[in-house]
Amino acid sequence: MASKKQQTHAKRARELAVKEKRERKRAKKAERALAAAGGLTTEDENEDGASAEVLEDEGAADMAPVEAS
Repeated sequence: MASKKQQTHAKRARELAVKEKRERKRAKKAERALAAAGGLTTEDENEDGASAEVLEDEGAADMAPVEAS
């Protein structure tokens, strides 16, 4: 079985970085739109620029809900 070239690993890493950057940008835009719709002011935001009311775990969005049996 042939092994993958380093170039393939580098390409995958670049693609993943671009995907993550797009996801962060999408989340940031959605947060700004929510803040604009809700009329939040800069006083309602923390020092990172994130709304105090909209903070959530980024990893939780990627996880599927688990049903209890």
